[in-house]
Order: sequence, then structure tokens, then C-alpha cells
Amino acid sequence: MAASGKNPKKRNSLAGTKKGTSVSARRLQASPAARAKKKAYDTAYHKSEERKDYRVALNKANRDKPNKKGEDKSHTKNGSLVNEKQSKNRGRNGKGKKSSKK
Repeated sequence: MAASGKNPKKRNSLAGTKKGTSVSARRLQASPAARAKKKAYDTAYHKSEERKDYRVALNKANRDKPNKKGEDKSHTKNGSLVNEKQSKNRGRNGKGKKSSKK
């Protein structure tokens, strides 16, 4: 949907301000300096050769063994990637929010 006349489409200013929002998320929203520092860190982290190699491997896995509709790639305990239903993969939060990988 396109924005119309007097009401241009804006970002929801209330997003992430609810009680359940993490302290770090609220800190980043409140402080432009903190946000800039995190952005600089993230940029450097994702530019590293290690992260690039990791992304290359994941992209190759997606090309070689494409997912069916409604499936994700799931990381197993031994480090391999397998196709798994999205509902199972994304819904797996073990005790204390720790993953219980297959």
C-alpha cells in the first residue's frame, strides 16, 4: 500500500517500547551514540573472513539442498545442516531459552 496525501507512512514509534523489551534494546533506542557504536561493531564483525566463510557455506547449503515450502535449514548438534519444518525449528526453545538442537 502506498502512503496517501496528508498521512505519510511512518515507522511505528511505539515499536519495542513495551515492558517485555530487553534493556539493551531500550538503551540502543534511547542513545544515538550507543546505536552508532553497535552498528560499527556489527559492520566490522560481519566483514571478518570467518563470518564471510560461514555465510558462503550456508548459501551453498541452500543452493545444493533447497528447502521445500514451509521448511528451514536447521543446525544439528554435530554441526551439519538439515531441512526441518519451520514450526519445529523456530519453536525449539529449551529450558531457560537454551536451544535443544536435534
